[in-house]
Amino acid sequence: MTWVYDPIATPSAFDVRTGPTAPVVAVWLWTLAALVFLMVLVGGATRLTESGLSITQWKPLSGVIPPLSQADWQAEFENYKKIPQYAQVFPDMDLAGFRFIFFFEWSHRLLGRLIGLATFLPMVFFWAKGMLPSALKPKLVGVLALGGLQGFVGWWMVKSGLVDRAEVAQERLALHLLLASMTFAILVWLAASLNSRPPAVPAPPRRLFGVALVFVVAALAQIGLGALVAGLRAGRAYNSWPLMDGRFIPPLDQLTAEAPLWRNFVDNLLTVQFQHRMAAYALLAFALAQAVYTGVVAGRSAASRRALALAGLVAAQAIIGITTLLLAVPLWAGLLHQGFAMIVLGMATAHAQALHQER
Repeated sequence: MTWVYDPIATPSAFDVRTGPTAPVVAVWLWTLAALVFLMVLVGGATRLTESGLSITQWKPLSGVIPPLSQADWQAEFENYKKIPQYAQVFPDMDLAGFRFIFFFEWSHRLLGRLIGLATFLPMVFFWAKGMLPSALKPKLVGVLALGGLQGFVGWWMVKSGLVDRAEVAQERLALHLLLASMTFAILVWLAASLNSRPPAVPAPPRRLFGVALVFVVAALAQIGLGALVAGLRAGRAYNSWPLMDGRFIPPLDQLTAEAPLWRNFVDNLLTVQFQHRMAAYALLAFALAQAVYTGVVAGRSAASRRALALAGLVAAQAIIGITTLLLAVPLWAGLLHQGFAMIVLGMATAHAQALHQER
């Protein structure tokens, strides 16, 4: 049977999941999601190794090729010596040490370019071959545009650490990670939407979808708060749990020490870590409540099993986060914590998308 798109067909008569090309497109979208997941991990390693400012110029094309000669390496190193991070963080760094941090940032940027090509070229091919349904095309163009915006924000973030400070601005780092996380979630949603699955019998109540969608937003918000912690290196302070500096809730005057008040939520190290902790407790409670609620209203169903699995992932992430804090954020723990956050987001998105289809 040959799949042909009929522009007159009603939405119910046209379902890309039944077409023979759907598995190919789905594999492509899942691959893109995996690449974005890898991108987040490489970005986390870049941040934790203080490598993000090692490349001080934005060269979209020529930057693909790393320094090839000793003179080229020395020139890059001299550029790095001009920014505050070198004098304040790595004043004793030699060329070998510079090459180490350069590798992380170069790999991060190269992977971003590869993701752009892996999005654009197959999209053009599938589009030209008529393998994409009309409803999917604008969404894919949006994903491509989001990737371009991500590259711009990434450079805007790097620029914040080249003149007056020794690190990138944490609020720009949070925006950069949030855009990557949103792209990952969108790709998971689109890929999961192409999976054929038998209709639920009986169909889960529609309100479960609303709850699941709110959870996705909550997970994204918590990732943004975690990025603020990473940007301020707040995970390397107050390394005790469940108390912070001997208290579960720090004194209000310390939580609001910065002026104006709003700056405490992005600049106050104590407040930033505290809000990330409290949001983690709230997210875990939300996940458990969602699992219980889904079990009550949907009974023994795929939706209940997914909600329970999601609650288990959030609980595991909480344990990983506590361990990372107590160990003062070693590289392996920081990457595990960041990677598992994306797994939680991916599972939450897949759960919400499944409920959307099953309604």
